[in-house]
Amino acid sequence: MKVAVFGAGTMGSGIAQVFAAKGHTALMYASSVASAQKHKDKLAASLTKRVAKGKMPQEAVDALLANVLVEEKSACADADLIIECVKEDMATKKELLNELDGLCKPEAIFASNTSSISMTSLAAATSRPEKVVGMHFFSPVPVMSLVEIVYGLRTSKETIDIVDELGKSMGKRTILAKDKPGFIVNRMLLPMLNEAVQVLDEDIGTVEDVDEGMMRGCNHPMGPLALADMIGLD
Repeated sequence: MKVAVFGAGTMGSGIAQVFAAKGHTALMYASSVASAQKHKDKLAASLTKRVAKGKMPQEAVDALLANVLVEEKSACADADLIIECVKEDMATKKELLNELDGLCKPEAIFASNTSSISMTSLAAATSRPEKVVGMHFFSPVPVMSLVEIVYGLRTSKETIDIVDELGKSMGKRTILAKDKPGFIVNRMLLPMLNEAVQVLDEDIGTVEDVDEGMMRGCNHPMGPLALADMIGLD
């Protein structure tokens, strides 16, 4: 499969990495070819460190990087799957999807890595709403096992089934969510993070106590305040 990933930041490069590791061709795009190449070089440096630590053989790194391509935008015309990971802004995403809609082959599936923006609204920017779906990966993509698949009002069952099987073939667990605000994970997560901040603000416990309470009392791998810091408060 040929996959084109638009947005080569932490999420985009991670998504390109997991597809390339499974033998798929992964085109990686950023604001320019030069910028995308810098992100590929950063990925190569990170993988080289894993080799040095004995966590990954050099042959696997070479094969993976050979599958990550940095080319002009026109190279995505025959891609089977487009995944957008640009900034979390409706207008920016719709503008990109509208442009790609005229460039890519009609049967290509358009997936968004958005964590909250309406899939139905994004699909309206294209002439293929039945082929627009959410594939919400979690950071860091190579480590986190979940892909949240989000379907809009006009997403076809065929599209859902294809990305569901694809996610599973990547070694991920998939969950299916309707196109509602926050989907499943963030719908539940964000109120918890906000409440943790409120608990701290009311001086009910210290930062350490709040995080320790959820880690030891609810078996969370990290506390909500530490998580909020890691994913960003924006």
